[in-house]
Amino acid sequence: MTDPPDRRQRWTPQPRPDWVARVNEEGRILGARSLVPLDAGSLLAQAVANTGLDDFGEDGWREPFQVLLDAIEREADLNLVGRLFTRSDLLIHLEGRLRVIDWYARHPELEAERIDAPVVITGLGRSGTTILQEVLAEDPQFRVVRMWEAKYPCPPPEPETYATDPRIERADRVTTLQDRITPEWRRMHKVGGHLPVECIEFMYSSFLSEGFSASFQVPSYSAHLGRADLRPAYAWHRRILRLLQSRHRARHWLLKGPTHLPVLPLLAETYPDARIILLHRDPVKALASVVDVVGTLFWMRTDAPFAGDSFGSYLQAEPVARNLERVIGWLEDGTLARERVCHVRYLDFATKPEAAIERIYAELRLELEGSAMDAMRRYLARKPKGAFGEHVYEPGPPEAIVAERARFRRYQGAFDVPEEL
Repeated sequence: MTDPPDRRQRWTPQPRPDWVARVNEEGRILGARSLVPLDAGSLLAQAVANTGLDDFGEDGWREPFQVLLDAIEREADLNLVGRLFTRSDLLIHLEGRLRVIDWYARHPELEAERIDAPVVITGLGRSGTTILQEVLAEDPQFRVVRMWEAKYPCPPPEPETYATDPRIERADRVTTLQDRITPEWRRMHKVGGHLPVECIEFMYSSFLSEGFSASFQVPSYSAHLGRADLRPAYAWHRRILRLLQSRHRARHWLLKGPTHLPVLPLLAETYPDARIILLHRDPVKALASVVDVVGTLFWMRTDAPFAGDSFGSYLQAEPVARNLERVIGWLEDGTLARERVCHVRYLDFATKPEAAIERIYAELRLELEGSAMDAMRRYLARKPKGAFGEHVYEPGPPEAIVAERARFRRYQGAFDVPEEL
């Protein structure tokens, strides 16, 4: 079969704000690499100085951390704004790791915390996972991880100050920098200190995260990640949830992330009683949107957004189709227990959300109280028109659509996924 045309070759960025262009131009003159160091020694020393802590825990994270730093310097071609943004991010991840390790050392009882039957939303990127999580989060039986506690998990949140914690404002200023660098980002994905986030946001400190591959052109790191045992990353995932729920819990965690999709058996191994909501959307349309989103993420930090193949397994039809077909195989051979997976078509949720929600609760044997449904109705009513997709992007030439459609035929047939293009 002929490979479909690569959408990345056609992608073009939006013009930058003047302030970003000027800062990056000065960086080219002054030498951004020498101004903003991204070597391990400098970053580790600064994280230790900022926290007063020096125990990073078991050493398994150090190899992927170094692979990431090497890839950033060799492959990512960061401009000055990109280097400043990246140093800030890496210090947040390192400092978070130091504080989590320290908190567990002082509170060993956290190891006994039980994660009870989490509900995990996954599916292709741009398939509605974000809006579905936001709607279901209106049900008080669910606890979501919000951006501020993902970035700054220690000390664990308290119910009394959960909505007023000063870390919310701090996280908001940091995360909305994305909007200030690339204003078009607001139309693609809303960010903020108080909003629920994908699981990758609190897996960064394991340094085994697809989030890095979606932020930088680091194909060698992506290749390393593809070969790595990701169990330490999921152990870190569990460690963060135990910490966060230790002082503020609900009946179930409500989690989400498209990057769980290729490793669903590992997710099920980590949480054997997890219930999975698998969203299905026309993969041709979803893929076109993901390319635009990831291109914009790269553009935040570099002038050469698609110079490499970072995150390629999520951006090209062939590897995306293979991942979807693996999911079909896992369901057929029992690797994933069918009774723990609820399949939801994006268009069903977008057009008749209440019916889709009722079916999710019924199939996953969750209790749906009238007050919770009322809260979800109010949330949907507050969403502006276009909440299911104001983001405008180029779907691609007809030949690309035809070629990709052929590659995704098995997936669309298996789950009765309608075409949107």
